[in-house]
Amino acid sequence: MLDAYHQSTQTLNILRAFATGGYADISRLHAWNLDFVEKSEEGSRYRKLASKVDESLRFMKAIGVNTESATFKQAQFYTAHECLLLSYEQALTRQDSTTGKWYDCSAHMLWIGERTRQLDGAHLEFTRGIGNPLGVKISDKITPEELLEVIDNLNPNNIPGRLSLIVRMGADKLREKLPALIRAVQKEGRFVVWVSDPVHGNTIKADNGLKTRPFEKIRDELRAFFDVHDQMGTHPGGVHLEMTGKDVTECIGGTIQDIKVDDLNKRYHTHCDPRLNGVQALELAFLIAERMRSRTGLPPLFNDA
Repeated sequence: MLDAYHQSTQTLNILRAFATGGYADISRLHAWNLDFVEKSEEGSRYRKLASKVDESLRFMKAIGVNTESATFKQAQFYTAHECLLLSYEQALTRQDSTTGKWYDCSAHMLWIGERTRQLDGAHLEFTRGIGNPLGVKISDKITPEELLEVIDNLNPNNIPGRLSLIVRMGADKLREKLPALIRAVQKEGRFVVWVSDPVHGNTIKADNGLKTRPFEKIRDELRAFFDVHDQMGTHPGGVHLEMTGKDVTECIGGTIQDIKVDDLNKRYHTHCDPRLNGVQALELAFLIAERMRSRTGLPPLFNDA
């Protein structure tokens, strides 16, 4: 754990350097998007969306917006991880001398996993006592009654923004199970942020014995998450992905990179769970952008998001 702590510190230092050193320049990010859409015939379907970003940047320059300011060159970032090893989290918990509140300084936000969210468990007891924003993973196994107990345990004062519910149900079960949970939360007037985790509920074992996740199932669960919130009149508040920017072959499928089961061994580098690679993650980001665009009433740029 000491090694993990030091590696995390080094990673944060790199992120700070990237975030403030021009690497997060919005023009540079857009260049990455253009590279993505030009790579293949399939990727070109996203060109309209990328072009809208380009138009917006040129419009801002034309009306005199200073795109060289720090607002466009730098980015803020926040960190989060699963609150799993309580001895590690306890060692990094400090009391704020001005407010008297306790904060876990290992991350900005902590979340509790599906397997450690027991109402009488130590993980809920620890996290309810800290002032950090919190998240909790929920699957199709949770009942509306149990969910309300979890919410009241972690956010008894019903503070908006305090608690995120990270939904991981699998593509086949979300449409059936999520509406009842949303109705229960709405009925009781609880403030929560609904977040989709379309990755963890779609894990399978391939014929070659490797654990993997089909991209199409991940995409389907994400679409179902948006569809349910559209039907319920609620807001999809975020997406939780397990991903890497590297060109790994751990999740099968994808429109741009159609990774087959036989491809998994080529670059299967994970020591834990399979991750989306950079191209797969960016493809999902374009789909999310299109869904958010449609929620504002703008016409779709393509019809299968």
